[in-house]
Amino acid sequence: MVHDVVFNTNYAKSCLLGTKMDFDIPSISAIVAAAGVLVGVALTVMELRNLVKQRQTDLITNLYSIYSSEGFQKEWYTFMTEETDDYNTYRKKHEVEIPPSALFFNEIGILLSERLIDLHLVNRLFGGVIMNYWKKAKPMLESGRRELNQPRWGWGLEYLCSEIQKLQQTGVKSG
Repeated sequence: MVHDVVFNTNYAKSCLLGTKMDFDIPSISAIVAAAGVLVGVALTVMELRNLVKQRQTDLITNLYSIYSSEGFQKEWYTFMTEETDDYNTYRKKHEVEIPPSALFFNEIGILLSERLIDLHLVNRLFGGVIMNYWKKAKPMLESGRRELNQPRWGWGLEYLCSEIQKLQQTGVKSG
């Protein structure tokens, strides 16, 4: 079937699937406007995806900046070399309600549960560190839950470690 398109100053006639359709200037303008809106929406969606990635990158960069700070590293070392697994003993000895390193990793777990941070990126940057930390923190976390009568206390840290462990069991390497 041959499709003839004829344009003149008044309208365009086109044979589409055997029927004749008249296109005048306002009709063509409406089609072009609709196409422009679709292109605009597509570009906006792409820009929003890029913005989300940028924000996640900023967030992980800020977290890594905290992690690599001298103060955090000293506190983390203190926690990791502590001989007790009892929350109350640690709290009294170091005069802190919650170890800052536990708050830090708990925060990452909460962000992860809300899908505000990428699991693969967290695993690549902190995976090995977090799993070593969890070995030490788990008994103290359980002790704190009992002593404070707060069964969900530190759930972000536990969630984070659970998700990293699942990911690592699939063979994904960690940092």
